[in-house]
Amino acid sequence: MQRRRRRNRAVPKVPRGGHRSRTLGRTLTGALAAAGLAALAPWPSQATPPGDRTVTATLFEWKYADVARACTDQLGPAGYGYVEVSPASEHIQGDQWWTSYQPVSYKIAGRLGDRAAFASMVGTCHAAGVKVIADAVINHMAAGSGTGTGGTQYTKYNYPGSYQDWDFHGCRRNISDYTNRDDVQNCELVGLADLDTGSDYVRTTLAKYLDDLRSLGVDGFRIDAAKHIAAADLAAIKGKMKDPGYWVQEVVYGAGEAVQPDEYTGTGDVDEFRYGTHLKSAFQSGNLAQLKSVADGKLGSDRARTFVDNWDTERNGSTLTYKDGAAYTLANVFMLASPYGSPNVYSGYQWSDKDAGPPASGSSGWTDEHAKREITGMVGFRNAVGSAGLTNWWDNGGNAIAFGRGSAGFVALNAGDGAVNRTFATSLPAGTYCDVVAADPSACDGHTVTVGGDGQAQFTVPAHGAVALRLAR
Repeated sequence: MQRRRRRNRAVPKVPRGGHRSRTLGRTLTGALAAAGLAALAPWPSQATPPGDRTVTATLFEWKYADVARACTDQLGPAGYGYVEVSPASEHIQGDQWWTSYQPVSYKIAGRLGDRAAFASMVGTCHAAGVKVIADAVINHMAAGSGTGTGGTQYTKYNYPGSYQDWDFHGCRRNISDYTNRDDVQNCELVGLADLDTGSDYVRTTLAKYLDDLRSLGVDGFRIDAAKHIAAADLAAIKGKMKDPGYWVQEVVYGAGEAVQPDEYTGTGDVDEFRYGTHLKSAFQSGNLAQLKSVADGKLGSDRARTFVDNWDTERNGSTLTYKDGAAYTLANVFMLASPYGSPNVYSGYQWSDKDAGPPASGSSGWTDEHAKREITGMVGFRNAVGSAGLTNWWDNGGNAIAFGRGSAGFVALNAGDGAVNRTFATSLPAGTYCDVVAADPSACDGHTVTVGGDGQAQFTVPAHGAVALRLAR
């Protein structure tokens, strides 16, 4: 949960940031938090999603039954290793997307489906070879009062069966200073009740919730609003779990802020928000050549989850979005081709109202980015090139670039208005290769490129398009 809007009728619309309230006046510095992680966490963090298929598709606000069908019909066949699903918890009522991020209990009883639908989805996805990451909201509970989507009656700081007043931090005001760690990790974000994650009871309750999802087959978690929970607290929660699985944490970078993403690499991967911002700068300026240094100034590749956009950034304007058309598709192609980080393909829905909730299942309102020919082809490309390093970088100083992934693949991108026709130097063995951006590698349908014995390949990259070569099956 970034600085996004999370509210109900009782809460004003205010941008979200990060928070956590005061517990016995304790304020951990980044150094102290990092130093304590090894002692607190018996489970080692995993640098990338485990397995040889490391691309994630986030199906934002998809019903669990629809996710199951997508795993069988789209994600599994395309080679995705993971699907990230929206929160599985009872939440406040309302049509807006952010209602899913205001939990009132840990029952799976939200608008996306019940416990049976969730468990069935996990089993179906596993059968398709796709693992499941659950978006976990553990920093806070809902604001206001009312009846949740599963029938739980709640008031702020009192959620029957889960928490009472003393389970929340004492700083009961909104965050006002992001240069102050205590403010960021101890105060409230748009009035949401901030859990005292330093409390043993709260830690145990959260660990039990996550363990319950693991018992249903969940393979890992996206920790929402991790920036607003001390890293040492997250390590303690993780340490209470039976087997925490894979973790990736939402920690939004802010220059000069007190809480920084690298504090959290001891408990798992971290969403690298600077990556999406960098891509937007490159594609909107027409200077793709700057992407040669895309890893500079960011988290290490073995700790970073990359994305072109997510549901927050597409609404706050910090990244490209589906509304950018070809540039957005090309940015996803680059992400999947580049060796930096573990890529996450975002697939949401069309919107004009930033608060609008998801459209009906099966409607035309979904973007279906995860299923586009260019994207699915590049998921297979990513799986084929594995950990091969970047080679044979070329650029024209502006809107066209090309690079290899060792002897396993080669990609060229052209964000310009005219086609680029040239001979490229590759590290590929001589042979005939399929352009997986244009065609399925099992058929190729005439979309092939020949690489000579000297590694040279002559082909045309269309305007606002790409060519990606891997051996045809």
